[in-house]
Amino acid sequence: MTTPKPTPRPKPRPPVGPSPAVVAAHATHPVKVPVASDVTEEELAAAASFGTVADGEVSVKDGDDTRVVGPATGEDPLKPYVKAYVELKASIERFHARLASAGLSPKDIDETLIGLRESLVAPEAVGDLPALRARLEVVSGEAEAIRERVQEERRVAREEALADRERIVARAEWIADKPEAQVHWKDDTAELRSLLDEWKASQRGNARIPKDAEKAMWKRFTTARSSFEKARKHHFAELDRANSDVASRKEELAARAETLAESTDWDRTAREFRDLMAEWKRSGRGRRSVDDALWKRFQTAQDAFFESRRAASNAEDEALADNVAAKEAAVAEAEGILPIKDLNAAKQALRVAQDRFEDAGMVPRGDVARLNKRMGAVEKAVRDAEDARWHQRNPEIERRASGAAAQLQAAIAGLEDDLAKAESKGDKRRIKEAEEALAARRSWLEQIEGVVK
Repeated sequence: MTTPKPTPRPKPRPPVGPSPAVVAAHATHPVKVPVASDVTEEELAAAASFGTVADGEVSVKDGDDTRVVGPATGEDPLKPYVKAYVELKASIERFHARLASAGLSPKDIDETLIGLRESLVAPEAVGDLPALRARLEVVSGEAEAIRERVQEERRVAREEALADRERIVARAEWIADKPEAQVHWKDDTAELRSLLDEWKASQRGNARIPKDAEKAMWKRFTTARSSFEKARKHHFAELDRANSDVASRKEELAARAETLAESTDWDRTAREFRDLMAEWKRSGRGRRSVDDALWKRFQTAQDAFFESRRAASNAEDEALADNVAAKEAAVAEAEGILPIKDLNAAKQALRVAQDRFEDAGMVPRGDVARLNKRMGAVEKAVRDAEDARWHQRNPEIERRASGAAAQLQAAIAGLEDDLAKAESKGDKRRIKEAEEALAARRSWLEQIEGVVK
């Protein structure tokens, strides 16, 4: 069989391997590139059926065509061209391997396919080039399917990323638009900070959203954050002013309380402290730490005053305790005129008892009401007896006296029951009160019954 004579090339060039695009596409996943000495005898023998050496040139049978691929050099002129064929074949297989493991982008797939196809248009290599192109088409089919799958995954991821960004922005706008009465400044500030972290984390993800959409949503997000921050600063500025006003008022009240703490005008100053307390409550709440410090001052001054008043009262009561016996004796002397039989004698005896009562002097506060009440009961009995004498001939007065007598009898019966209950419980205070009340009402009843008779 006669080998066709190839068309001579004017400027022979050395064989070349894959195109720069193919080399760049595989730079991140390097594969060992065979050198001429790496070409095996089997590869050389397999390639020999596709390549010839004649007239100082190497030609390759490429399908139905035969073309010159370069000059014949060296002891084995086919080896460099077989090496170029092996490199092309390795590039295709390397690309195929990366399809399954490297996570290539659609752009990487397209660029690599273009580079590989360009490398196989008229490669300066010797080997079964049609088979290599067929293999590339098989790999290209797989690559197209993977590219479509990656594109769909990216579309879904992009939509999810858009939805996630929209969620972040909508939540930020909801927080910024809340009525101030519903805002929880600490929690809402923390949530906005967390939303910003979510936004940054989403930017570091694999999904990329269109720049114009991201720019528009970022503008909404920053506007919401700025609006909230402006409202927060205004709120706390107003709060600081209000706290300052409250602190000023309470500082004044604490100072006034400290001034009053040394007063010995017990009754007047006690009333002033009650007024100060009412003002304190109306002053409202300020900053807690300041409020607590001012309240401590106010309370310390108040406690000091009332402790002084309590000590003075105890000392006074102790000094007046000796007067109680004389007062008790005067009251007992007055109660001795009951029941009244001789009004004139009763009035004279009452005046003597009243003089002794006054001469006994002051008594401790705890005894004042009790002794005054007993003396008052005797005085009322005398007044009632005097009134009864003036009106004992008046029928209307007698009718009223009869009604009053009935009421007193009912009251006496009730008091006798109270006395019995108090005696059963051993309640000395209630026993004493019941006995005093019974004595007074029985005296009144005797007077009224005298009027009726």
